[in-house]
Amino acid sequence: MRVFNFSPGPAALPKEVLEQARDEMLDWNGGGMSVMEVSHRGKAFVRVAEEAEADLRELMAVPSNYRVLFQQGGASAQFALVPMNLAAADSTTDYVNTGHWSHKAILEARNYTTVHVAADAGAPYLRVPPQSELNLSGRATYFHYTPNETISGVEFGYVPQTGGVPLVADMSSSILSRPLDVSRFGLIYAGAQKNIGPSGLVIVIVREDLIGHARAGTPLVFNYKAVADDHSMLNTPPTFAWYMSGLVFKWLKRQGGVAAMGGRNRVKAARLYGAIDESAFYANPVAKDSRSWMNVTFTLANPALDSLFLDQAADAGLKNLKGHRVLGGMRASLYNAMPLAGVDALVAFMREFERRHG
Repeated sequence: MRVFNFSPGPAALPKEVLEQARDEMLDWNGGGMSVMEVSHRGKAFVRVAEEAEADLRELMAVPSNYRVLFQQGGASAQFALVPMNLAAADSTTDYVNTGHWSHKAILEARNYTTVHVAADAGAPYLRVPPQSELNLSGRATYFHYTPNETISGVEFGYVPQTGGVPLVADMSSSILSRPLDVSRFGLIYAGAQKNIGPSGLVIVIVREDLIGHARAGTPLVFNYKAVADDHSMLNTPPTFAWYMSGLVFKWLKRQGGVAAMGGRNRVKAARLYGAIDESAFYANPVAKDSRSWMNVTFTLANPALDSLFLDQAADAGLKNLKGHRVLGGMRASLYNAMPLAGVDALVAFMREFERRHG
């Protein structure tokens, strides 16, 4: 029986995509082999790769002067690859610290560049600094931020203004969740395991004029220009994750694209936050203008009931609601593949649990 999977990542995949992959597992395209068994340089897989990129470009309206890379190493590898490719050793870069993942990006970047922290929301990271609090260095090679922090459930409600400095964003948990003007960014990167596909793949969307300047010593497989010039086939890519991501892109198109998905995601988040706010039994500590659509955190009035809540939720088919070990409490991730029915089932369970234990 399928459950409602609220995992923050690897996260739920659309049922239709999983069913298609199941049906094609042993005999893909009538070739008598799995897609995992064919050459990444063969015509059949090259067509998969090309269609996946074309569909992603269509979904996000990616301008023609941007390159799309399909790489390995996850978003955490990009914490190093961004400065290796975009910043000289003696350069300064601006970063905003809004939580766990932006903090890790800052620590990694300090190995390659002088990091100026343009704003730090401060632990426990329950708000996003407004534009007025961003203290730009005035000499940065790029400006980096994390639009959505999965652990604390904090999200930017705006795109930072950087005065012409290329804007770099880790969109692992928010990509494809709503419309986005890609032209406002110099580089976007996103691990696949939340809104794109299975883990093992990271997508980089980078403006063409920013590549080709990697510092000396950058390994070829990490050099954006080398990867772009070889259409992400410089080495053997994660072919199954690429194939699955392509299926998800086609599923998104059938759902009406990111505009339609954004509308649904807004409704899902509003419904769950509404249930939390109307209750004295549950609470969300994040500033209302900084609440994430994708990762809704909440606590119970009596933390001693946490284990019981999680056990009974799991018995009701509501899985992976445990909050991050750093913060505790609960966290419901509402990525694109989570249907509204899943949110409604969670809200109904929360109300019944409160009735019995509140």
